[in-house]
Order: sequence, then C-alpha cells, then structure tokens
Amino acid sequence: MPTEKPWLRHYPEQIPHELQFEDQTLHSILQQSAQQFSEKTAIHFLGKKCSYRQVYEDALKMADYLLSLGIQKGDRVSIMLPNCPQAVIAYYGVLFSGGIVVQTNPLYTERELEHLLHDSGATIIITLDMLYPAAYKMKALSNIRHIIATSIKDYLPFPKNLLYPIVQKKENQMSVEINENETTHLFRTIMKRPVPSGPPGIEIDPAHDIAVLQYTGGTTGTPKGVMLSHRNILANMEMCDAWFYQLNKGEEKVLGIVPFFHVYGMTAVLNFTIRQGYEMILLPRFDARAALKTIDKEKPTIFPGAPTIY
Repeated sequence: MPTEKPWLRHYPEQIPHELQFEDQTLHSILQQSAQQFSEKTAIHFLGKKCSYRQVYEDALKMADYLLSLGIQKGDRVSIMLPNCPQAVIAYYGVLFSGGIVVQTNPLYTERELEHLLHDSGATIIITLDMLYPAAYKMKALSNIRHIIATSIKDYLPFPKNLLYPIVQKKENQMSVEINENETTHLFRTIMKRPVPSGPPGIEIDPAHDIAVLQYTGGTTGTPKGVMLSHRNILANMEMCDAWFYQLNKGEEKVLGIVPFFHVYGMTAVLNFTIRQGYEMILLPRFDARAALKTIDKEKPTIFPGAPTIY
C-alpha cells in the first residue's frame, strides 16, 4: 500500500509528524512571555530596549484605550506602521481588546489604502505622524472614525530622539504637527495612562474568531483580505517551534527587517519571537549598510529575510 504522506519520509528524525495545538488566544503568548521573561529584552530598536513586561503593559494600555473609544469584539483596526515598538504594542493591544488587526502597508497609494480600509471596514487606524494627512483623508472615504498617530522618535533613546527631526529634514521626510482632539489621538499620550490591572475579559474562540485580516499582495488582481483565526496563527508558531528544534527558548536574537505587514514578517519575526521569549532587533526599513552594521554590533542569531535581502 502506498504511503499516504510520502513527504514524511524526508522529515529529519527530530521533527514530529503531527502536532497538538493548545486552545489559546494569540495575544496570550505575550502574557505568558511577560510572566516567564519579565525583565528580558523583547524589543531592541535603534538603541532603545523594551522588556517583555513593558511591552505587555503598554499593550494593555492600548487595549484599554481602544475600549474607551468604543471598540467592540470583532471591530477592525488598521495598523499602518513600519517595524517599530509601536507596531508590536498596537498589534497585541488590538488583540487584547477583542479587535481584529488589519495589516496595512505604509507605502500604499491613496487608491490602495482606500480599497483596503473600505473593504476591511476598519474604524480606527494607527499610523505614523508623517502619514497622518493620508489617514485623515480616509475619514471621508472609508469607515475610519479615529486616528492614533505616533512618531519614530517616541521610542528612540536620548539623544537620538532629539536629533530625529534633523534626520527627517535631511532625508526630505515630511514633519507633521498633530493636535489631539475627539478623533485624533497621540500614541505617546496613551502610553502615559496607568497600567490596567489585567487584560480585558473579552471571550475569544481561538478556532473560529478572526485575529488578523491579512491582505494579499494583489499580484493577480485587487488585494483580498485573508481571514486568519487565532488558532491559524498559533499553528504557524507550533510548526516553527517544531522545525527550529535547535534554537534555545529565551536566548536567541532575531533581526526584524522583513515587515510585519507581510505575513512572513508577522509570523517569523513578530509572533514567533514573542512566543519564544527571544529578543527582537527591529529596523524600520531595509538598508544594507545599516543591516550589516546592526549584525556586526548586535550579533543576531536568526535572520528571516527574502532572497533580494540576502
């Protein structure tokens, strides 16, 4: 009788042929790592380090604030950010609030952004200050009711946070002054709020409730939102853990260059790193010189990338 799954013959002996998946939410991996690796570095961003405890507490602050804006279970929240601490905090904050993350490419054209926001039904967008004008325009073209804006400098160490405006000007990046009001909110103000006593008591069915709307690249037509449940994404984590059996939990360093708004970056860097208690070394964009300098200085042990990057 022929083997039903002939590919299993090619698996290394250390790789199980089947996996059992726990019935848990995606955001619970951050809570668990914050308990196990509390003061260990979760994020290293251009010299600024954030511990697992800090990331967890900041995610709870974000969740609490989203709930104060009236978010309900299943509401969509667009995250239009490069790889930075705010992207991690926003991602898990949305999940803790019971919302659905809508991964959004910051490089989208106005037409692409309008389609994604209209198609997803997102009511809140979290984005960079320099992208605020584009986000504000979407309020008239989509269901967006609230904008949460942040700046790269919000999570830069001294003196980089003071020098950042000079770098922006040198690179011809637009600087935008944003005033808070009933529908415009600043990330840094939210982070000044007290830490909630615990996660919101939102009931989630991991097998069926959607965690992320991940839009396709649109190479064969208009991008389509793929509905990923909590269990879908956690299954990815379990498979990664099984195949990377030589890695040491809580000890590795991951170079985070591939963007989180692509499913590869979300899986191989964001979620897998948080689940395993690794250190995430983030770069907001790919620059070969900066990447090589970071590799030489920080000595990452894992480097997820694409062929063009390698």
